[in-house]
Amino acid sequence: MHFLLLFLVTIFISVSSYAKPLVFGVVPQQSPLELIKAWKPLTDYLEKETGEKIVLKIERSIPEFEKNLYQGDYDFAYMNPSHYVIAHQKKGYLAKVRDKKNLVGILVVHKNSGIKHLSDMKGKRFLFPAPSAFAATMINKYELLVEHHINIESDENFRYVNSHDSVYKGVARGLGEIGGGIERTFNDLNDEETKSSLIIVRKTKPYPSHPFAFNPTLPKETQQKITQALLKTPDALLIALSMKHLVEIQHSEYSSIQTMMKLLPDARK
Repeated sequence: MHFLLLFLVTIFISVSSYAKPLVFGVVPQQSPLELIKAWKPLTDYLEKETGEKIVLKIERSIPEFEKNLYQGDYDFAYMNPSHYVIAHQKKGYLAKVRDKKNLVGILVVHKNSGIKHLSDMKGKRFLFPAPSAFAATMINKYELLVEHHINIESDENFRYVNSHDSVYKGVARGLGEIGGGIERTFNDLNDEETKSSLIIVRKTKPYPSHPFAFNPTLPKETQQKITQALLKTPDALLIALSMKHLVEIQHSEYSSIQTMMKLLPDARK
């Protein structure tokens, strides 16, 4: 009996040791080094709280993240609202948690550019992180089009540069005159020379923030464990991620994003 018990315990430990880890993807709005520094503590916390082995997966660019997300490569992921709409349609990802604070897009220019008003932006070159970067690209394009009749898509005077940090550095170095980003990544920019050379000339209206969404292939039990752990995330970890308070959400919060995406076909690529 003792031998049988020891055998079963050994088998259990062996199976647990070789259990497939969960893959957690994070949209790369900043450099991989900055993201790992910010998100690894949360990953460690989730492992401790849930007992699951979790691998943090950081891609080199937003398009690479999108490719893996839309293939269903992540067990759960932190993504922007437009990513979520597509990931839900393609693979059935379901949003469960988001930061209570809403998203606001910004436009930055070099402080010596002379650009102060919307009328100054005509004919200028825009830099954006990626077609589906929600606040940095989509909201800025959408509001400029709908509210001010500035059609960046038809003007075709813009360039995608992979990350928010690249946008800010690009504008600072003159690769473009105007750059799209969000307040959090601008405030967190770990390059004082670049940051001090830029000013924010426009802010958008607030929109629902990035959700944590789960692949439907992940057992509901595991989804619930991670959801509950996220909702109890310590304030110190949230502050490091520039978040205020995580709340449980419903899929319907993001239904209005589909309307925006219809006017911006480039965002669906």
